[in-house]
Amino acid sequence: MHMTQIEAAKKGIVTPQMEIVAKKENIDVEVLRERIARGTVVIPANKNHTALSPEGIGEGLKTKINVNLGISGDCHNYEEEFEKVRMSIDFGAEAIMDLSNYGKTHTFRQELIDMSSAMIGTVPMYDAVGYLEKDLKSITAKDFLRVVEAHAKTGVDFVTIHAGINRKTIDTFKQTKRLTNIVSRGGSLLFAWMEMTGNENPFYEYYDELCDILHEYDVTISLGDAMRPGSTHDSTDASQITELIELGILTQRAWDKNVQVMIEGPGHMALNEIKANMEIEKRLCHGAPFYVLGPLVTDIAPGYDHITSAIGGAIAATYGADFLCYVTPAEHLRLPDVNDVKEGIIASKIAAHAADMAKGIPGAREIDDKMSDARRRLDWDEMFSLAIDGKKAREYFESKPPQDRHTCSMCGKMCAMRTTNYILEGKDVSLLSDEK
Repeated sequence: MHMTQIEAAKKGIVTPQMEIVAKKENIDVEVLRERIARGTVVIPANKNHTALSPEGIGEGLKTKINVNLGISGDCHNYEEEFEKVRMSIDFGAEAIMDLSNYGKTHTFRQELIDMSSAMIGTVPMYDAVGYLEKDLKSITAKDFLRVVEAHAKTGVDFVTIHAGINRKTIDTFKQTKRLTNIVSRGGSLLFAWMEMTGNENPFYEYYDELCDILHEYDVTISLGDAMRPGSTHDSTDASQITELIELGILTQRAWDKNVQVMIEGPGHMALNEIKANMEIEKRLCHGAPFYVLGPLVTDIAPGYDHITSAIGGAIAATYGADFLCYVTPAEHLRLPDVNDVKEGIIASKIAAHAADMAKGIPGAREIDDKMSDARRRLDWDEMFSLAIDGKKAREYFESKPPQDRHTCSMCGKMCAMRTTNYILEGKDVSLLSDEK
């Protein structure tokens, strides 16, 4: 009988996936197993995703990043989306979420899972109308579960399920009001369905059945934040916190069903609120791994939201977030192109690595020390090999080549590294003539 990662961990069993993650993280496998058993670490690994290179997310592990992509009604170039997939894997993204909501979603998803060593996530709610070929109001609660099962069978490693937007959460939302209302796509669709049909959220009402489906394939549930703030004005409000309380209760229920859990979080949020939000999530959701979108720390930078997100993501991960969803320069504007995806990945990788250094993750600082040593020695090829984007670094360097190839065109012969190296080596420094 197939066991989920958390089920095996509770029984004291070390799985092959745990062994792989322990080696990647340079952590004792028994420590890892114990954290998985407690739910503070997850290894999203669908039994049908055979191409997967497993990754751990959570307590004491390196901060992971996720890339969003997929086919939409306005942009459905399948080859371009696969180019984004290849780029994401090349740059070391640990997860890819397929948010396709148009056309041959099943075929695209199956090809993605077959080729991807990264974890694959989806939001089945996005696919419901197309998969079922029904309008939103006509879809039944059981229909929604059928879509989740279809994704699970395909090999998806984690699914975002907005189960916390129940009647209680909606009552709070209506009473307290918001500047930007509901900005979660899946959350808004469920809100509309609930209001049009008069029914409870099907993922909340049939949560046990949902967990049974996820358990069968070992799909991790990523409890979605339908009430995430879509503006700094709405952050940490009653709607967000009411939903988070519900997610904490649902976390324990999923663990009781031996289903791994992540919690999704904001959104837009001012800098001074981030630390407290990380602590509240860990407290209310029993230490479950926290997966955050940003947070974006200002609302006025369309075209540069990969930067606003990286600022918030670095702070969030420093104070407890475990998994960062990238944001591209195209956020709030259009579907990102390949270059946007690259910019988003790099910004998110920088944020994750900066946080790992701040948290003291074992080995995180080693590559920075190697880069600094290469800079001291003015070894440009080594610097490029250590850079997150060595190709771009080399292009910048070579676009304005210096006269002295041991320096760069910023300082030339006045390079501080060059000057200090010469003096420590017992050489004279001449700025007006060529040294031998």
